[in-house]
Amino acid sequence: MSEEISTLLAKMQAMLNGFIILLPNMVLALIVFAIFVFVARAIKKVVRNLTRNRRQARNLGMVLGRLAQGTTILVGLFIALSIVIPSLKASDLVQLLGISGVAIGFAFRDILQNFLAGILILLTEPFQIDDQIVFKDFEGTVENIQTRATMIKTYDGRRIVIPNSELFTNSVTVNTAYENRRLQYDIGIGYGDDINEARRFILEAIHETDGVLETPAPDAIVVELAGSTVNIRARWWVQPPRRADVLDLQDRVLTNIKNKLTANGIDLPFPTQQILFHDQTEATDGDRTRQREGWPAGKGQVPQPRSISSSLNRLAEIEVQGDGFKAGNTKPTPTTEE
Repeated sequence: MSEEISTLLAKMQAMLNGFIILLPNMVLALIVFAIFVFVARAIKKVVRNLTRNRRQARNLGMVLGRLAQGTTILVGLFIALSIVIPSLKASDLVQLLGISGVAIGFAFRDILQNFLAGILILLTEPFQIDDQIVFKDFEGTVENIQTRATMIKTYDGRRIVIPNSELFTNSVTVNTAYENRRLQYDIGIGYGDDINEARRFILEAIHETDGVLETPAPDAIVVELAGSTVNIRARWWVQPPRRADVLDLQDRVLTNIKNKLTANGIDLPFPTQQILFHDQTEATDGDRTRQREGWPAGKGQVPQPRSISSSLNRLAEIEVQGDGFKAGNTKPTPTTEE
């Protein structure tokens, strides 16, 4: 029993001696690693400062800064491990990194996918920070593009975090990609109104609104003959294309159009529906070349509509005439002799 205790104490003494021997190396390794971490942060900051004032190179600076930071920290880790374990060779570190990289790749596949997608987004720049984008049901201003996710701020003051893999593999609408943006709105006028006159009033209202661009010029085109209205689509261009400016200008344009049309007697009808009751007594019923169910009538011969009461009276007259005809043509029935 005493021999086992002495053996255990000898092993513990050896481990303690080994730790004491490695302690200076461990302290030196920690100092070296801390220096590399500090240098990595400094490099990232320098790269970002160099590209901060350049909009086109801002995303590239973020990518380069993060890659430089990660590479510097990785080199510092290798050097710190070689100080603690002098027998560890660079080939052993590379082999260990390769094996662990495969395991990490399977375990964190989604994270790596988002990371690679973030790198590609930052390099290709389909959108940039401060751009206003629409992605599925989300719309807002891009606040930050990280290597894992992109954060946008909605117009009602909420933050949406979207994984980069979804942004890279799905369609994204960038509202602020160009300096100008075209807006449009459909206005319904009555069928009895003059289309050219209404079009002229709409264009006048658009031109009188401050903020509408003269080039490209606004236009108004007929797009639909709806159930109760003739729909005219008004289109105009604005600058800048940001959400707040768009809503403000659209409010002023539509207000001017409505006031201009109503002041000049142009009808803006409510949705209406017409119900026709067919009495099935007209000679043209079923003849689509003559029968009309709309308004106006046209230039050709148009059958006059009949009310239900007139149709019943007409039916009664026909029955009376039929009874009189039968009564006037009554003949005696011949008899046969037996």
